[in-house]
Amino acid sequence: MEKNLSISPYEKMGIVSNLTTMLAAGISILDSIDALLQGTKGNQKKLLEIIRNDLTEGKRLYTSFAKFPRVFDKVTVNLIKAAEEAGTLEVTLRDLKKNILREAEFNDQVKGALMYPGVIMVVFFGVFLLILIVVIPRISLVFSKMNLKLPLPTKILIIMSNILLSYPIPVVLVFSLIVFGAITFYKRQKSIVFGLIVSIPLVSALVKKIDLTRFSRSLALLLSSGIPITSSLDLTYDIVLKQDVKNVILQSKEMISSGKKLSDGFRTYPHIIPSIMTRITEAGEKSGTLDKAMQDISEYLEYEVSKELKTVTALLEPIMLVVIGVLIGGIIFSIIVPIYGLLGNIGG
Repeated sequence: MEKNLSISPYEKMGIVSNLTTMLAAGISILDSIDALLQGTKGNQKKLLEIIRNDLTEGKRLYTSFAKFPRVFDKVTVNLIKAAEEAGTLEVTLRDLKKNILREAEFNDQVKGALMYPGVIMVVFFGVFLLILIVVIPRISLVFSKMNLKLPLPTKILIIMSNILLSYPIPVVLVFSLIVFGAITFYKRQKSIVFGLIVSIPLVSALVKKIDLTRFSRSLALLLSSGIPITSSLDLTYDIVLKQDVKNVILQSKEMISSGKKLSDGFRTYPHIIPSIMTRITEAGEKSGTLDKAMQDISEYLEYEVSKELKTVTALLEPIMLVVIGVLIGGIIFSIIVPIYGLLGNIGG
């Protein structure tokens, strides 16, 4: 049950933020959880109740967090573990709150870029459904009385309209099964779905930058918490999507284990790791501030992703308008051509 439980990023940020404030005020962790339980409901309340029971039994906070993989990833769990062992839980929670906020804002930017094409497609299918239900039946009745020879696109539209109006319940059931099957396949085969999506050239470059942004941000947080770099690289492996970025992480870890530096691993993959990322990493290694260097890299890449998202969105808008215009135009053309034939017959 705990493994499938999830809450929104902003609910998670609220829990971490409130815990930070209460711990800073000298309130114990158990009393803080009790205070958070007041007024909560749904999954958030279930999560807090389980955490409270674990703390009452003498368990550590990180062991409770580990029960909710859909809420707290491995990076977060290990950060809390290191903080509890070092006695710096309040400081780590404060850094974690900032990281969750940045991640939530970052995800909102990505979702916002995808919102426009999604809305356009919904509007198109709504218009298409309206044409099939309202327009086509009336037009087809006139065509059938006049015994006109109809073009293939018009015949297809009439067939689709007849099926939809004659068998509405089976059509809805079939459509629901298709949607349910697609959702089930997505949940069980996420890697295949993401693999297909990230293989699209324009999307692939963007996803790579998003991966590098999350990787550098998480690595900065882990290193600043005192977690060894090899362990940090292991933990960041699961937060990236593209396999080539995963390969960079694995290769870099192996090179560090053999006595080399992280920048050496980055330099091995110049087609994946930007040169500026390698140079900043190298400078951080020389000055002994690799965690700060990774934070600078994440902020730079976040700006680059934000700028690229705006460009992609600006390109998508006219492309989507043209595509939808062509589709709607094709449907209207399929209706108008037989009407012109009908007018020609009347004129004759």
